[in-house]
Amino acid sequence: MINNCVFCSIIGHEIPSATIYEDEKVVAILDIAPSAKGHTVLIPKNHSQNIFELPEEEAAHIFVVAKKLAGIIKEELKCDGINILQNNGTAAGQTVFHFHVHIIPRYDNDEVKLTWVPGEYKEGEMIKLAEKLTEKVKEIIN
Repeated sequence: MINNCVFCSIIGHEIPSATIYEDEKVVAILDIAPSAKGHTVLIPKNHSQNIFELPEEEAAHIFVVAKKLAGIIKEELKCDGINILQNNGTAAGQTVFHFHVHIIPRYDNDEVKLTWVPGEYKEGEMIKLAEKLTEKVKEIIN
């Protein structure tokens, strides 16, 4: 637990929450400021600031639980879709620096906007970047 971390305080039961799931590794709560009814935040009990600090075993468990919760939320709320969203760093929209995953029910005509303006690559730029990233991926993943 980290001092001044709102999610650590929720996990430690210092701050009340509407918990919908909990196991030895994670807790899932309804977001206090939801973008849609049923907006859920899935939080690992061990504090990691972002995905880069998150141990791989915890990441695997979190995303298995996220998949199951998304299915339950979709069925129960009869929503048309689900966003599973995870932000890393201020530039990416992270405001609480304890890794977490948002599970957001979506409806065909809702007002929630999670979009970006499509960009483009200069001639040959995409291929060069793909080659560079492929080499790094081979070094790290294989």
